[in-house]
Amino acid sequence: MSSRPLSPPPRLAKTAARLFSDRFGAAPRWVVAAPGRVNLIGEHTDYNGGYVLPLAIDRHVVVAGGPAAGSEIRLQAYSAALDRSVDIRLDGSDAPGEPSWANYLRGIVSAFCQRGLAPPSLNAVILSDVPIGGGLSSSAALEVATATLLEAATGARLDPWDKARLCQRAEHDFAGVPCGMMDQLTSVLGDETGALLIDCGSQDVRVVPFGDPDVEVVICNSNVKHALADGFYARRRSECADAARLLGVSSLRDATPDMVEASGKIADPTVRRRARHVVTENLRTLAAAGHLEACEFAKVGALMYESHRSLRDDFEVSSTELDVLVDIARELGEANGVLGARMTGGGFGGCIVSLVRSKHVETVATRLERDYAARTGNTATTFVSRPTRGAGLIEPAAMA
Repeated sequence: MSSRPLSPPPRLAKTAARLFSDRFGAAPRWVVAAPGRVNLIGEHTDYNGGYVLPLAIDRHVVVAGGPAAGSEIRLQAYSAALDRSVDIRLDGSDAPGEPSWANYLRGIVSAFCQRGLAPPSLNAVILSDVPIGGGLSSSAALEVATATLLEAATGARLDPWDKARLCQRAEHDFAGVPCGMMDQLTSVLGDETGALLIDCGSQDVRVVPFGDPDVEVVICNSNVKHALADGFYARRRSECADAARLLGVSSLRDATPDMVEASGKIADPTVRRRARHVVTENLRTLAAAGHLEACEFAKVGALMYESHRSLRDDFEVSSTELDVLVDIARELGEANGVLGARMTGGGFGGCIVSLVRSKHVETVATRLERDYAARTGNTATTFVSRPTRGAGLIEPAAMA
């Protein structure tokens, strides 16, 4: 668990602590937080051993927790967003089930118990301002926040990569999503000075500074929720595995664009397109990290547009709504402060991410929301985020 105290929005921390006190009649012993994430570039490359460039955002899942009285060893967790409670046995015996949101908690509890870290009886209140189904890793933030609470309750200190793996496994086994580890790792290791260039093959992580006050990360939510457990995500992952097998490599990280295009081994054009996206996205991600470090934001933006086209045409995980938002951003262009935009997250809905000159942010947000409504009849919501720190305990001053 991070030894550095966190300072997420005081309102969120105060509200979580107050809800806990109102519900359980005592102040929480611990309040922990884990951020969501936005991925600047490097989509569907993590489970292919490739490169990603995410940053933790200043939207958090906050969990207030404390010891529970009584002889029954269980976690009673209350979701403020859903106004629902669930009881989870703390011996690791719970299987996936209903309500489905509790499967993320069940998976974390099970993983701790498998390591001999069975927690004591606990009460918990969960509060979040990470948009659900927006491709900003609300599920990973919930997993990491739960793991952080259990670290505090058991006195354990998990290695950051080990903690991320534990949370990833919970999502695989209890939520049915065969995700990579980018989301969980970013929530654990987020850094307030910049984005994380993560090599998902070698497990190297490097902070790429992003401190230019003249450029902002603007996130626009299409408010079309995605659902990665519906089979589309698993199908894409299977297609990538097929491509790697046909090319004779352990993962698509080890393939090149020339290998994909020149090889007659991939007869299925769909599988070839999936492979082409992954191998070109790895190159775009490495190039974008270099340009970001050099503050060459227009070059980063150009790569973001390329990434979106690849995700739309080759990987086929975009949606009409996401395409409309990226089209609006592109039409605004550099003259109106937009340097680049792309869908972010697993796809099939959710958000786009844009790099925007700071003085144009308000105008760009207004245009994105107005033009999106005019073209789709739907309502988009926009916010700005700077990089933030990964999961940990919230400092008491934040709740004073």
